[in-house]
Amino acid sequence: MTISFFVPAHITGFFSIENNTDPLKNGSLGAGFLLDRGVKTTIKDSSEFKINVNQGSDIVINEVLKHFKINAPFEITQDIQLPIGAGFGTSAASALSLSLALNEFFDFGYSYEECGQIAHMVEVSLGGGLGDVIGQTGSGMVLRTSPGAPGVGRIESFDEDLFVATKFFGEIDTASIIRNPQHKKLISKTGHECLNEFMQDISVGKFLELSLIFSQNTKLMTDEVKSLVDYFNSSDDILGASMAMLGNTVFAFAYNESAFKNLNIKNLDIDKLYKKRQL
Repeated sequence: MTISFFVPAHITGFFSIENNTDPLKNGSLGAGFLLDRGVKTTIKDSSEFKINVNQGSDIVINEVLKHFKINAPFEITQDIQLPIGAGFGTSAASALSLSLALNEFFDFGYSYEECGQIAHMVEVSLGGGLGDVIGQTGSGMVLRTSPGAPGVGRIESFDEDLFVATKFFGEIDTASIIRNPQHKKLISKTGHECLNEFMQDISVGKFLELSLIFSQNTKLMTDEVKSLVDYFNSSDDILGASMAMLGNTVFAFAYNESAFKNLNIKNLDIDKLYKKRQL
């Protein structure tokens, strides 16, 4: 038997850190979006236990396995379709897709939300993103209105037909930022201001505008990211651009794929916003 689950990448534009001693309530508020690439986890029968990951380590996998009591041998394969440590929420997608696959393969009987809660607790324990897992249960553009894990926090989703270009310049250690008191204070203050303004005008244009303001006011944007963001924002065919939180990565929106190809930027990846398949 073989079981596969896909979870889309999640990029945050702006956010606030909402810490809580309860890991299920520990999270963030903010807004982001999902890509049609992400992480695909496949589990199949095997005579021995195996882990195959196309990049990175098996730290997330081993942390997820602590929440499942499994005695039989099996094989895990993960296809991580975007760079890790780049603000794409790959560790959250890894944890969520694995939790869902294990649950179905071994018939644990957990609900979708319970699998999401396991993935969220893994993210919190490893110092990963605080809002990626719940964001990845949505579709298109995702607004996080209440912090925490799936079933605890709350989100709103908005499907849009948009193309997204991304360019990765290098890793950022998420844990070193979200656990730093000075970073946390500035991020949360700026994030709350952006969220309050966004709630008055929930639109693609306002999301892009506030994402840029957030990255500038929190002083998280690197020089190389700023240079490309400025270039994107100088083009009439680009709706807007900013920095992925938290990653040394640029993202930009456009209605047509040709808008990006015409700029002839090297090593630029182009995706569409992910839309959840209707069951």
